[in-house]
Amino acid sequence: MSRKVERQTDPEREPILHPAEDYASISREISDIVLQPTSGAWWLGFCLSGLGVLLFIVAAGYLFSAGVGIWGINTTVVWGFDIINYVWWIGIGNAGTLISAMLYLARQPWRTSINRFAEAMTIFAASIAGLFPLLHLGRPYLFYWLAPYPNVMGVWPQFRSPLVWDMFAIGTYIIVSVLFWYTGLIPDLATLRDRARSHAAQLVYGALALGWRGSAAHWKHYEKAYVILAALAVPLVVSVHSVVGYDFSTALMPGWRSTIFAPYFVVGAMFSGFAMVIVITIALRAAFKLHAFVTLRHLDAMAKILLTASLIMGYSYGMEAFMAWYGTDADEWRQTVATATGPYAPAYWGMLFCNVAIPQLCWSARVRRSIPVLLLVAILVNIGMWLERYVIVVNILSHGFIPSQFRLYFPTIWDWATMLGSFALFLWFFFLFVRFVPMVPMHEVRKLAHEMGERS
Repeated sequence: MSRKVERQTDPEREPILHPAEDYASISREISDIVLQPTSGAWWLGFCLSGLGVLLFIVAAGYLFSAGVGIWGINTTVVWGFDIINYVWWIGIGNAGTLISAMLYLARQPWRTSINRFAEAMTIFAASIAGLFPLLHLGRPYLFYWLAPYPNVMGVWPQFRSPLVWDMFAIGTYIIVSVLFWYTGLIPDLATLRDRARSHAAQLVYGALALGWRGSAAHWKHYEKAYVILAALAVPLVVSVHSVVGYDFSTALMPGWRSTIFAPYFVVGAMFSGFAMVIVITIALRAAFKLHAFVTLRHLDAMAKILLTASLIMGYSYGMEAFMAWYGTDADEWRQTVATATGPYAPAYWGMLFCNVAIPQLCWSARVRRSIPVLLLVAILVNIGMWLERYVIVVNILSHGFIPSQFRLYFPTIWDWATMLGSFALFLWFFFLFVRFVPMVPMHEVRKLAHEMGERS
């Protein structure tokens, strides 16, 4: 039985791991979540999220049959929910590997309890994000035209197109993220192999563990590979979301042509991703009684990073407005005024409220220690970051250079169905993840317990 530790009053002095945990209890409590029979609550959540996945499949199938005209896009607003959701999901996906790799290279011990599901979040979110550009193509069955494959016609992709950049960036990022996640998983798969009672589970986990025996040679190669992948992942994360920012900043639309977009998008990805990790952490902590492994110390640290990212985002919003006012481009200033006062003004002010005002509550240690309040802040941040993408995409496209071409965007039921279906697909992936994979890295937590025992 996991031990609750909420009675501690100072997160700075609270241990990262409950001191009563030892090698045996860590292995038992984490592996039993996977090896024990499936609960009714898991089946209920899995089936409900499966219904949402069916909704996504129906929406995508109808799109392939009828075309992109079923969406609310028009001749002016050629990007709608599809690109908004793409940027939002790729932001969520960028953060997980960045969090894990960056904290690993910085030797932060509190990452040990959250890095596994943060990395899983990356893989699921990035995979979902990659679907939206394909849906937006109109002819998704020709997506392979984006790849520089040898062909007799001598036709090559337009390498100056951000769409091609996205394909390379997302593809490389998913490959590195999967390798980073799977490498860290190998020792735990061997533990599941040794603790599994059914012969089938022993065979499956044994095959996935790649013959891991925990020898000194195995650990030496493991540590070397993990450090290399972590070092590759951090710059890759920065480059991927910089490319997403360049999708906009290389265009001529007022409000997009800005050099701030690359760092602005990278910080925004970390901001929304950390908020999603907080939501997932709190949910898994409550559902699987992980209080001994995920303490208030973890939530306090993540809340501080969320606050720091919020301050950077607030600075970015302010600089956007200032440069539009200070510059000499009348279209930029007109676009800024229209954003704050036009038909999409509620989305803009909602974005500022969720992304800048609400996270300031995290200055209070009491808020950082209050799980319900911190959960609400994280959810509002994710809503605010989605609104930010809505403002960037829809608001700017609807007000270009020529007033006669101004158009408003009204999402249809199929826009909403595709978006809600993508959320359900993310949850469905996570239900599978927590059922078959240890969500907390046992070998890293055991190492932490050993180090804590030596210090005491």
